[in-house]
Amino acid sequence: MGKIAVSLFLALLITASPFKIYAVSTSNRAVYQSNEKESKKIAITFDDGPHPRNTPQILEILEKYGIKATFFVIGINAKNYPEALSGVISKGHEIGNHTYSHNVLKSKSKEEIRKEIIDTEKEIAKGSDFSTTLIRPPCGFYDDKLLEIAEEDNYKVVLWSIDTLDWAHASVENIVSSVTKNIKGGDIILFHDYISGENNTPEALRVLIPRLLNMGYEFVTVSELLQN
Repeated sequence: MGKIAVSLFLALLITASPFKIYAVSTSNRAVYQSNEKESKKIAITFDDGPHPRNTPQILEILEKYGIKATFFVIGINAKNYPEALSGVISKGHEIGNHTYSHNVLKSKSKEEIRKEIIDTEKEIAKGSDFSTTLIRPPCGFYDDKLLEIAEEDNYKVVLWSIDTLDWAHASVENIVSSVTKNIKGGDIILFHDYISGENNTPEALRVLIPRLLNMGYEFVTVSELLQN
């Protein structure tokens, strides 16, 4: 089983480092950030897409190195850019649910949260028989309502152990440096294929992926990383 992050009473807010987790829960249900049992396997993930330009660029880079990643898609973007989503699925990458509207879930009722998830699943399923068992809450915020839904509907709630800060327009140099300095086996790395304005993620991947491969790391999907 992967490393389990459980918050009994605190809200974590870490922004001054590569790690950024927001949690508000009184539950002991599992929330996955990494798998410490893995010594060399890592998972790269992409949030907020699909994007009509960035997602295809990222897919080309991943294909060059034979890497499979996990894309946590927003339902409305899946609806607006179905070709980009189809590209992700056709290339054999894993899809995760990142809600339909990307609104913070802890302010919503349980029924509203479930609708966000279901509506996204419907968009993912259009044109394919793909369905996901992974949920990543927007901004990493979650509470007991989401954890209850995940348990009832057989989802894993997945966060991350390394935040590249690409969403904050970190430079290519800073993205590469923060990951290589902090990487360890079992990590789940947070990238974004949809960012408002300039997106340095594709260029950072061109530098970072060969560097991590040279360090001996193997790239797997989130589900593959957490299966042991």
